[in-house]
Amino acid sequence: MILVDTNVLLDAANYHSDFHEVCRKRLEVFRRSASPWFLSWPICYEFLRVVTHPAIPTSRWSLAAAWQFLETLLDCASADILLATPRHGTILAELLNEVPQLRGNIIHDLHTAVLMREHGIRQICTRDTDFHRFPHVTVIDPAK
Repeated sequence: MILVDTNVLLDAANYHSDFHEVCRKRLEVFRRSASPWFLSWPICYEFLRVVTHPAIPTSRWSLAAAWQFLETLLDCASADILLATPRHGTILAELLNEVPQLRGNIIHDLHTAVLMREHGIRQICTRDTDFHRFPHVTVIDPAK
């Protein structure tokens, strides 16, 4: 089981990215696999926010096209969305105690790490090195 982070989606969707091909191929492997893999709604919304942002003219997508990209991924039998459970607050408190120096933009990653722990997922496919801060997370960089 593995969770796919926003930056992998963005690189897979952006033909101009240096990491486009490797991320696109990694998503295709996940889509063809019977092994479960996951996204979260915050990751999906972040993807939608970035690919439709007007300041990114070379790779900007319409909202409909961006949602279609996500729907195609989510339609895979092996794909699912991680949702918060009733244990979310307890696990958040645990991680805040384990990694107390978190602040600012990494709070989005903290949310992802909490969801992963809630569901027993240890691996994340990401190019974001900030996830190395979380002791229960193993980072799988598709570009390496």
